[in-house]
Amino acid sequence: MQIKPIFSSAVLLLFLTCCGQETSNNTAESDPSPTEKTIVLGAANFDEYLPALKQKNVAVVVNQTSIIGSTHLVDTLLSRGVNLVKIFSPEHGFRGEAADGEKVDYTADQETGVSLVSLYGKTRKPTREMLEDVDVIIFDIQDVGARFYTYISTMHYIMEACAEYDKKFIVLDRPNPNGDYVDGPVLDLKFRTFVGMHQIPIVHGLTVGELAEMINGEGWLENGARCDLTVIKCREYHHQKPYSLPIRTSPNLPNDQAARLYPTLCLFEGTAMSIGRGTPFPFQAIGYPNEIYGSFTFTPKSIEGVSKYPKLENERCFGVDLRDKKDNLKFSLSYLIDFYHKFPEKEKFFIKSFTRLAGNDKLQQQIIAGLSEEEIRQTWEEDLNRYKEIRKKYLLYPEN
Repeated sequence: MQIKPIFSSAVLLLFLTCCGQETSNNTAESDPSPTEKTIVLGAANFDEYLPALKQKNVAVVVNQTSIIGSTHLVDTLLSRGVNLVKIFSPEHGFRGEAADGEKVDYTADQETGVSLVSLYGKTRKPTREMLEDVDVIIFDIQDVGARFYTYISTMHYIMEACAEYDKKFIVLDRPNPNGDYVDGPVLDLKFRTFVGMHQIPIVHGLTVGELAEMINGEGWLENGARCDLTVIKCREYHHQKPYSLPIRTSPNLPNDQAARLYPTLCLFEGTAMSIGRGTPFPFQAIGYPNEIYGSFTFTPKSIEGVSKYPKLENERCFGVDLRDKKDNLKFSLSYLIDFYHKFPEKEKFFIKSFTRLAGNDKLQQQIIAGLSEEEIRQTWEEDLNRYKEIRKKYLLYPEN
């Protein structure tokens, strides 16, 4: 039987172009050495996981990033005779076309006929009924290394279901574009939500495979359970090795620059400021309708499938353009502190979601109290150092 690709070449070209043309804005620190060997993704190491799929009913947790070269993992598995019975999709849907927070309905994939189940709708954890016809679940999604990116929360719930219903879980690992460092406050479990489920810092410095090992090893699944976990490692990867994303990971992270700025700028989602949603450069600008913030201007517009009703829609914002910023792209509080102090009505700067993103209620209080970035960093240093020691136990790749 000839398999018709679930993503046409035109669709994949669109995704690749959206990233490929703009990734020329990568920082100088991200330029790979000409002597570096090409990274081989976990999904491309077929001999390490295809034998485990023989005569098994297989489900996958995938989206538009689940590609090997220019071929989607679903197409690859079907072409190799794997009995694929179910596709689970995370936030943004199977093809990454749903806007942030937009619920996705259950359906069947039109091209393959495989059952398609959303884990970002009514259900976020697979039920017993959903897994009755499944033996093995494969997770293959590109992450960006920030605690509030919800793909790792979806992975947690999949692992929990695998432990509960005795299913094998395989992670096809991918590099972390922010995997070269660890930073930010560690989550206070009182603020545990879908945008922060684990006691990890904002920048956790792990691949999804390493994080899965940590979740399992530290007993973070419900009732301290452990799932039957296998991680298929990448080859030729280490944590200081730059990785340019071949395809956008979600509608509002269109390129490497946005992914690199994401840990810093996502905190602004819990403020009155815009970070460029509704423009061609989301997560690459900061602004507000007040000229005190700078000479750069942009006007957020509603974009179907990308940013529906973005913050400050149709209002001209003034601020800073970070598209060409080349240095110091690691996590920073400097913009947040500066924009707060300039904000005319300070009681309106923070909104309810800020504490969920920060993972505590201290950061907001510290900024309001006028603490410097250095002073704030000192308050999370002990927790961060403790996390770094735990992290060492689960590293699958060298630090450099």
